[in-house]
Amino acid sequence: MRDAFLEAAIKEAKIGLQEGGIPIGSVIVHRNKILGKGHNKRVQDGSVILHGEMDALENAGRQNASVYKESVLYTTLSPCSMCTGTILLYGIPKVVIGEHQTFMGEEDLLRSKGVEVVVVNDEECIEMMKTFIKHQPKLWNEDIGV
Repeated sequence: MRDAFLEAAIKEAKIGLQEGGIPIGSVIVHRNKILGKGHNKRVQDGSVILHGEMDALENAGRQNASVYKESVLYTTLSPCSMCTGTILLYGIPKVVIGEHQTFMGEEDLLRSKGVEVVVVNDEECIEMMKTFIKHQPKLWNEDIGV
């Protein structure tokens, strides 16, 4: 059975896809409660920074440092350099990743800084990204800075 918080991140990814965006979703969880959820909105909002993780953190609102240090970030895809930097900046101690087969982010950097990284390799996450990359390679490359 899939974790309910990963399920929530996948739901966010699907919302992003339905909106014409990139299907990456995320939730930030504190003491088993979702503080914020979000999805990649670079296309929808014309944003250069609203990856799924960034949107979830933005939607969680300002938090005390102690809250971040007790939180878990769930994301459907391995975090890029920008999102990894934000995770490290706020001291989020654990990241649960839906998959890293279609894109390998900065997991080694997270681990080197003491962050617990859990990779689920969820089939739905993998297939959603494979299908998107196949049909939207130019948009995908723009998203990852290629």
